[in-house]
Amino acid sequence: MDIAGHLKAIHREVSRLPSTSGETVAVRLRRSYDAEVADVWDAITDPARIARWLMPISGDLRLGGTFQLEGNAGGDILECSPPSAFKVTFGGPTSIVSVRLLEDGPDTTVLELEHTVPIEIAGSGAGSLYVGPGWDGVVMALARHLHNEFDGDPLAFGATAEGQEFSRQSVHAWAAVARESGTATEAEVDAAVEAAMGQFAPDTPTTPRG
Repeated sequence: MDIAGHLKAIHREVSRLPSTSGETVAVRLRRSYDAEVADVWDAITDPARIARWLMPISGDLRLGGTFQLEGNAGGDILECSPPSAFKVTFGGPTSIVSVRLLEDGPDTTVLELEHTVPIEIAGSGAGSLYVGPGWDGVVMALARHLHNEFDGDPLAFGATAEGQEFSRQSVHAWAAVARESGTATEAEVDAAVEAAMGQFAPDTPTTPRG
């Protein structure tokens, strides 16, 4: 797998935003796919396809319904506008994930993902390291699925040497974004790197290579 290519293909942002209920930390990703919007929408909403590149999903998958990713987060489906956008709670009522698909030519789709949580939960922009690397893995896995590169259990990939190296580099990519955003102190980012490495890449060195 072209680890560097997959990581470079992801645009990352971290910001702190005001909201009606208080300040939030927003994590944003954007990536282009060589596929039509309808195909990408089907890949991210059809349970059979989701299980092939991410993990099994169950629930009442419609507006107003609920979902549960097997062994992971679940939530409520707050908005759904096929084939371009949906919004869900993710693991809790104040953790909100929004996904939008944009056509960028006849065979190119841009996926934009935003995950917001209250500042009380994130702590600072460094909290992006607790979710950003996971979302990097999601948008990477979707790319591999759309290009028919997955072979076997997608959940097993994260434990491979290749999967661990992807996660290690992803953690440091998010650390750089958090530092540049001005939303966290150096000490907060350093602590988040250590925690994120234990979560996403426990079998790799914590310091960058090269």
